[in-house]
Amino acid sequence: MRLNLYAKLDEIQPRSRRQIDSFLYTAPNRYKVYSIPKRNGGERIIANPSWELKVFQRALINILEPHFRIHESAVAYKEGFGIKDNATLHSNNPYILKLDFTDFFNSITPELLFMACEWNDCALSTAEERVLTKGLFWNKAKSQSGRLSLSVGAPSSPLISNIIMYLFDETFSALCEQRGIIYSRYADDLTFSTKHKNALFTLPDEVRVFLKKNYKNRITLNERKTVFTSRAHNRHITGITLTTQGSLSVGRERKRLISSLIHKYTLGLLEPDRAYYLQGLLSFAIHIEPEFRFRMINKYSEKIVKELIKLRKKDGTYRK
Repeated sequence: MRLNLYAKLDEIQPRSRRQIDSFLYTAPNRYKVYSIPKRNGGERIIANPSWELKVFQRALINILEPHFRIHESAVAYKEGFGIKDNATLHSNNPYILKLDFTDFFNSITPELLFMACEWNDCALSTAEERVLTKGLFWNKAKSQSGRLSLSVGAPSSPLISNIIMYLFDETFSALCEQRGIIYSRYADDLTFSTKHKNALFTLPDEVRVFLKKNYKNRITLNERKTVFTSRAHNRHITGITLTTQGSLSVGRERKRLISSLIHKYTLGLLEPDRAYYLQGLLSFAIHIEPEFRFRMINKYSEKIVKELIKLRKKDGTYRK
């Protein structure tokens, strides 16, 4: 299978082949870099492509997507599927293993994409390899010899990561099905769950061996985030708590925080930024636990809850 990349790009974007090559020469440096705090501490580096580069990356996605398989166990970035659905997959199983990849997007290099192309019998010319390398990967060091990787922030990164992880997802999905284990991958968060005690303990070693053999250890496990848990302990999947009854919850601490912030809002003591933060928390909690809305209505009134859900920004303040 050949992509005929230049011919297809010519159909969907205005640049000639020569103009494409000229544009791509500096593309890996056309990113705005900033950081945002992580939920559990530390910072996440975001590299946001320029507007022109985003448009070009979306064109590449449109060309690549029909030619590659994305496994059904890769549940992030799937339309109509979110973290609630991912947690629900595992909610009825008492035993859970959670694994995490280290710097997932930043670990993915052009070489891994070319390996995935080989697995999919997709032949690339040298020129096409250059287009994918320059068009999809970020130069963190901004030097001529800098290592290129996927960025958190590029619209193309989710698809490319899922293309590269197909072999992993296919292998472990089949292996887990044979053992009565449910497997899902939400970006870099891997979840395995089962009703069978002791069925999960060999999996971390099997994952390490597979990554070393097939991904040349470019993608590795974050050993500090390996977690075995059961119904005897708190179980959390992609930020959602699983109760001992198998239902989903946002957790006591988060609900206490929401209630405290609503109380401050009713007293007029909440700054606009905190009000919008509360709006997001409340909407998330209601999505995960619909009955939480009625608890807040009983405590603070339906009028207050509706106001918070419908807050809109206006001139640096909030309006109701």
